[in-house]
Amino acid sequence: MRRWVPVVLLALLGTACSSTGERGGERDGAPPRPEPSVSAAPTAGSPTAAQPAVPHPVSLPALARKQFDGGRLRLGEEVARTAGHRQYAVTYRGGGLTLSGRLAVPEGPGPFPAVVLAHGYIDPAAYVNGQGMTRERAWFGEHGYIALHVDYRGHAGSDPDASRGLDMRLGYTEDVVNAVHALRSWDGPVDDERVALVGRSMGGGVVYNALAVQPGLVDAAVVFAPVSSDAVDNFERWIRPDPGRSTAARRILRAYGEPSEQPDFWAGISARTYFRDITEPVLIHHGTSDDSCPIRWSRATARLMERAGVDVTMRTYPGEEHAFGPQWGRSMERTGRFLRRHLS
Repeated sequence: MRRWVPVVLLALLGTACSSTGERGGERDGAPPRPEPSVSAAPTAGSPTAAQPAVPHPVSLPALARKQFDGGRLRLGEEVARTAGHRQYAVTYRGGGLTLSGRLAVPEGPGPFPAVVLAHGYIDPAAYVNGQGMTRERAWFGEHGYIALHVDYRGHAGSDPDASRGLDMRLGYTEDVVNAVHALRSWDGPVDDERVALVGRSMGGGVVYNALAVQPGLVDAAVVFAPVSSDAVDNFERWIRPDPGRSTAARRILRAYGEPSEQPDFWAGISARTYFRDITEPVLIHHGTSDDSCPIRWSRATARLMERAGVDVTMRTYPGEEHAFGPQWGRSMERTGRFLRRHLS
């Protein structure tokens, strides 16, 4: 048996929807769609790819070789309380950094199942502790889960991101994996035989990465309106065309090269390259009207996961947008059923 410890990674959305998902696909009343094209890099478009014996230092294989040392979870002030749960500001250690976050703990003796929450993109300069997943964190606390919301490096009270973005956000994945270890080393009421990751938007990509580099770390994963599992898609959508990120784009391309010229590098930071390594069941929620992360990305990810042997379910929400409004409740109900089934 593992030790009791709080672990939770989630990003959620949705409520009343007529769609019904199934393993490896979806049913939403629409006719079958053609297979989407996947990614510019030839290796990143396949579920797995051969990698060199010594991986690029900025790559998922290199991250997988790291020694994850998350620990020293410390509860700070109580920041919220209801009849069903309490929330605390927290810090933990991992990768030589001090990282901040928020922890929801249900009332009662436990032990409780746990989730680690990986939030979506918010400008680090504007981000505040626990931002981005407040409703999900409260939902989990009220429904008997310990939920740890991670402030990634460079966010809120966490130590700075020394890479200044050149680690292609793989550091966020390290922070989430170390959050799981920190919960497991904590003496709180966590049932560490029942732990999940949950991510929203960019955090969905963080969850994909964590599953790929640490198979067996958790028991299940849920993502809401996730980014693409192909790093090229994300670079071309948000970094290259944004005038405010032109300096970052130039630095990235100088360091790593154009995707068309250096496909092996871009495959090495794309979770889909390593889908065959994933051992956990995955639930994907996505709205059909999402104009930030196109639903075709999740459809491609689900198909590639199924092809790689992953137990994947995709739920679609007609008319729902990126942030999930009217159908958020439905998505949480489905998340609860999924986790009860896989964390039992």
